[in-house]
Amino acid sequence: MDESNKFGPLKSGSLQAIIHAYKSAVTRWCRRNGFEDFAWQSRFYDRIIRADGSLDRIREYIINNPAKWEYDKNNSANLWM
Repeated sequence: MDESNKFGPLKSGSLQAIIHAYKSAVTRWCRRNGFEDFAWQSRFYDRIIRADGSLDRIREYIINNPAKWEYDKNNSANLWM
């Protein structure tokens, strides 16, 4: 794979190269199948979870975060906040 990014060329078979290929394939599929407005979430970054404590905190965030949507400033009901 000869793709590159701001850190240099992607190493074939690396996790970064695999994720890049996946995102590219999904984006192409979406464009070909009528999902022209599809886009990956901006300001999102992939992270490798290296410790059990980190994994537990991330799981807790995933479980509890939807309950906070009612109070989120990006919720259209709260645009006045």
